[in-house]
Amino acid sequence: MKRGSLRIAATCVANILLLLAGIGGCLAEHAQVSAAPIVIDATGPAPAPSALPFAVGGRSPAGHTLAANDRYLLLDGKPWFPIIGEFHYTRYPEKDWERELLKIKAAGIQVISTYVFWIHHEEIEGEFNWKGQRDLRRFIELCGKNGLYVWVRVGPWDHGEVRNGGLPDWLIAKTPTRENNPVYLDHVRRFWGEISKQVQGLFWKDGGPIVGIQLENEYSARGAGKGAEHILELHRIARQAGLDAPFYTITGWDNAVIPPRDVLPVFGGYADGFWWRTLTELPPNSNYFFTKIRCEENVGDDLHSKHTEIDLQDSHYPYLTAEMGGGMAVAYHRRPALTADDTAAMQVAKLGSGVVGYGYYMFHGGTNPDGARTTLQESQATGYINDLPVKSYDFQAPLGEFGQMHPSYRVLKTLNLFLSDFGGTLAPMTPYFPDRRPAGKQDTATPRVAARVLQDRGFIFINNHRRVTQLPPRDNFQVQIKLAAGAVQIPRSPTQIPSDAYTIWPVNLDLGPVTLKYATAQLLCKLDEPRTYVFFAWPGIAPEFAFEDKEGVSIENFAGRLTREGGQVYIDHLVPGTQFSIRVTDRSGNSVNILLLSREQALNLWKAKVAGKERLIFSPAEVYFANEQAHVVAFDPASLKAGFFPALEQPPVDAADGADGIFNSYSVNASNDAVTVEYRKVRDAGAVPPLKIKNEVALVPDDPSFSDAAMWAMNVHRVNPKSSTRVFLKINYLGDIARLYVDDVLLTDNFYNGTQWWVGMDRVPEESWNRLQLKILPLGQHAPIYLPAGARPASSAGDSVVQLMGIEAMAEYDRVIESKP
Repeated sequence: MKRGSLRIAATCVANILLLLAGIGGCLAEHAQVSAAPIVIDATGPAPAPSALPFAVGGRSPAGHTLAANDRYLLLDGKPWFPIIGEFHYTRYPEKDWERELLKIKAAGIQVISTYVFWIHHEEIEGEFNWKGQRDLRRFIELCGKNGLYVWVRVGPWDHGEVRNGGLPDWLIAKTPTRENNPVYLDHVRRFWGEISKQVQGLFWKDGGPIVGIQLENEYSARGAGKGAEHILELHRIARQAGLDAPFYTITGWDNAVIPPRDVLPVFGGYADGFWWRTLTELPPNSNYFFTKIRCEENVGDDLHSKHTEIDLQDSHYPYLTAEMGGGMAVAYHRRPALTADDTAAMQVAKLGSGVVGYGYYMFHGGTNPDGARTTLQESQATGYINDLPVKSYDFQAPLGEFGQMHPSYRVLKTLNLFLSDFGGTLAPMTPYFPDRRPAGKQDTATPRVAARVLQDRGFIFINNHRRVTQLPPRDNFQVQIKLAAGAVQIPRSPTQIPSDAYTIWPVNLDLGPVTLKYATAQLLCKLDEPRTYVFFAWPGIAPEFAFEDKEGVSIENFAGRLTREGGQVYIDHLVPGTQFSIRVTDRSGNSVNILLLSREQALNLWKAKVAGKERLIFSPAEVYFANEQAHVVAFDPASLKAGFFPALEQPPVDAADGADGIFNSYSVNASNDAVTVEYRKVRDAGAVPPLKIKNEVALVPDDPSFSDAAMWAMNVHRVNPKSSTRVFLKINYLGDIARLYVDDVLLTDNFYNGTQWWVGMDRVPEESWNRLQLKILPLGQHAPIYLPAGARPASSAGDSVVQLMGIEAMAEYDRVIESKP
């Protein structure tokens, strides 16, 4: 996770940029570019991949290979685009690991990355704990069992918003760290030796799932025994300890030290940052622009490099990311609230910029475990510049602290499914940028477009979203991409790109019988049997498909208008739906189907192997897959249904709902479990805790402050425990900090930022559900805290506000749609 120490010095610069952004926005917000197409010249020769100057990769006992060149990774000799999701095993109950891993996998994630926090395993010197929630081996075995690769981030310093960045208190007291200090390195050898004992036999070379090791994190120290010298020593120690993986990585941002050998740098970027000292909206974010510059902090306000030598260094490696924000944590002084579009639009921008491996931080939130001697969160009291919640690490991730699906899950799934099927095609493609590009971060008039191309085939990437403030719609939008075989104009006639749209259009996509010259709908995924390509239409963008008019090939349109012109077949006026829109058939009778969904329908689509065959699954429920069976999960029993294409050969008994387009639908029954929550106020809030400032920002109130917080006693009850699977509380309040206790033990906490607070009750024994306490500290009307627009409550009396507006108890149902091959 981002360290943020450089952000203090940037506060004044940020405020100046905010002013410039406002001025630039006023001048350009409603400006429209001319009707001339945006030209992207992709005729220039792309550099051929070159071997890296050091050994990388490995072979499994079954003969599968992993490798890398300076452009991309390879799996079994073919370009591989890994999709990586961060999930911290020590922040989630071990009994639920497998279910959560399956939910992550259902979103299209291929690789699980996880920190091994030293302080979570050796908080007391010499006393290692690898049991229960800290059982690293069990976690990795479950990843392997369920077909997920693993990237282990062993530190020793991790950050991850953990106390001391994960280093134990006793180690910090004993010796200088993060340098080639013999005392420190001896302890690192011992710690990594213990990790090695836990994971032996689980590496790629053993037939296991571990494909990568990250060393250190956000490391920028220079000097004797530091810098590249220290990273290379850590690499040597890791190999000696038996931490032997095909790939070793280090983070490449925050003035990183990148040795010339042995390790690959990885990059990241976030939509917002809790570490910023400013209490206002941030200036325009470079992560929403198309650029080859990999380090966010190296992007100037003019979108050019501040240090071109950094770009030159980075260009020698494949463009891999490990920390593209899957959400954002909140600190006491800064509490951003992200939308699904804030997260997903960055991904489209990075894919268009040349990324060949996408890593989400976080993809799954969690809860800090209890410490033996201290709490384990990052805080100003432990020498850091931010105060994080004591327990909660929800991170606004696609899957939250208690495994709840945030809206970003479905949105990101549409991109992950695309990468799962077409990432290998995308990875070797070179990025190309238009002749007319934004002049700077404040330029809102110029469309943001890029392309990636290899041998006349490629994808066009469009982003018209930025966080907080809308970009204007793009009228008269058209792209002309120049290829070696000739120019392609997309679409035939100019169209509009609505505000907040971000999409990917294919160019010269090989469908087998024919080439799809382009589509102004987004490619989602494909099936091999029957051969089917799935697209979805972005709201406000007219979907148009253009095919080569090839002799012997018939093109049927079932839901649009077909015209022939200039050797091409165009189909437009399409209405998205769950029936096939187009079918292409060659003279041998081989057919390819095109399914065009609406974006809303695409959010409800999954793809997985069910009952022995790869299928599309269409459901309003949340879906994950275990043992080739589909689990449907919902708060409303009426939503426990799913449609399958191809249809299940042996459908569930008495569960058929009929057809929904190409999907044969089935539902399962669940008797209603009425869940109630009773709460009563037992204490009014006292005064707002005294304001204290440190490192330019407000300090979090201390624990004794909660003895004077407003307090409610709570009792949760469910009528039919055997019917529902889990129970959630949705708490709606106004205030500063809320904490939920069970028998006076802190379960989790929440820094108010205007969003509803979700709490899963499966962490609490049901016999204790009548012994819950909710405490809320009042929020001062003028508290020096960043809150999203509209979130700061009006003071109801005096200078502060604390109010519990309601608590809703919700039963979640998890059912299996039984089917057999």
